[in-house]
Amino acid sequence: MERNLGLVWHPFTQALGAPPPLPIVRGEGAYLYSATGEPYLDAISSWWVNLHGHAHPYIAEKIAAQARTLEHVIFAGYTHPQAILLAERLLALFSSQYSHVFYSDNGSTAVEVALKMALQAQGNEKKLLSFQGSYFGDTFGAMAASGRSHYNRPFWPYLFPVHSIVPPTPAREEESWRAFETALSTGEIGIFIFEPIIQGSGGMRPHCGKWLSKMIQKCQESGIITIADEVLTGFGRTGPLFASNTLTALPDIICLAKGLTGGFLPLGATLTRRFIFESFLSPDPTRSTFLHGHSYTANPLACAAANASLDLLLQPSCEKARQMIESEHLQFQKQWRFSPQLTRCDVVGTILALEYRIEHPSYHHPLKQRLIEFFHSKGILLRPIGNVLYLIPPYCITSDELKKIYAAIITTLEERI
Repeated sequence: MERNLGLVWHPFTQALGAPPPLPIVRGEGAYLYSATGEPYLDAISSWWVNLHGHAHPYIAEKIAAQARTLEHVIFAGYTHPQAILLAERLLALFSSQYSHVFYSDNGSTAVEVALKMALQAQGNEKKLLSFQGSYFGDTFGAMAASGRSHYNRPFWPYLFPVHSIVPPTPAREEESWRAFETALSTGEIGIFIFEPIIQGSGGMRPHCGKWLSKMIQKCQESGIITIADEVLTGFGRTGPLFASNTLTALPDIICLAKGLTGGFLPLGATLTRRFIFESFLSPDPTRSTFLHGHSYTANPLACAAANASLDLLLQPSCEKARQMIESEHLQFQKQWRFSPQLTRCDVVGTILALEYRIEHPSYHHPLKQRLIEFFHSKGILLRPIGNVLYLIPPYCITSDELKKIYAAIITTLEERI
């Protein structure tokens, strides 16, 4: 542990006064195991990436087989079977509404790719529109598109301006629509980027798909490129395979990552409609080439993991597991949504979010660390967003394991941890 403290800089952590990180040496199913053998139930899929359980043997075997064949190849001017197969499968999941897949390394870069595509395709100085409370990642374009927040405060002077409006959350749908129409009436908006159905790091806040669909349709009628950040919501997290498939108007670009590889390896994918790809076709390479790439673009090992994860995701048993999780969440919500200790209790597919009633809520409120430590003592890995506690479990979790988590949550509500 002393070696880690002296060498490693951890994300989203104030090192001065932070408790030492827990050393994890093994994972299996829904559990992570410490160096001394204690099991911890991973209730947030290790930052939302793990779909089918830790160290799943099927995905591990597919990665190993690929590693014995081809570990990596430059993707500029070269290709390989795993990347082609994965692109075919991803596009088919959207009924071929999209024509091309651009690979990157993670959610932030998938969004960064989408923004650069849209900006270059527009070919003008139009502004971005997004919802207040958005979080698209930590690269500069993704930070700027998110709007100003506590996540990017040190970099406010360096971010390009965006137009932010309230999202169509319950009881604010018409207010959001009026703000949307006002933004479009300026003639300045060229790109609309959003997290469909639920905002993740902004506090797990659901919003109305009907009104979002209306906004997408209006944008497309006005020549505004629409981008859906499905980094959180993709691959079954909200119930269906993708939140965008529940909308009556599909966005022009979709960003995928996190669960894409089942939690095994970093990989991002940006899906685009044909008109965007064709806008880059030109006999003059200095004008229209999309100048973006990563050393590990379409890494064969990551693509193999993604194809293996899709094999598992598309089995009827996986859909049944997601339905079980949602059903258990709804039962908990029914019993506790009106708790005086909560301001809300939301369920969106496999996601359960509870907002604790406190004065002056913030990302750094002391309640956050108290909750982390309490659940840790119960053998449960949870990491609240300020005073918002959420569950996004791997799909292999059992009903009894969910009930263990709910029982611990109930203790925090009854005893005011």
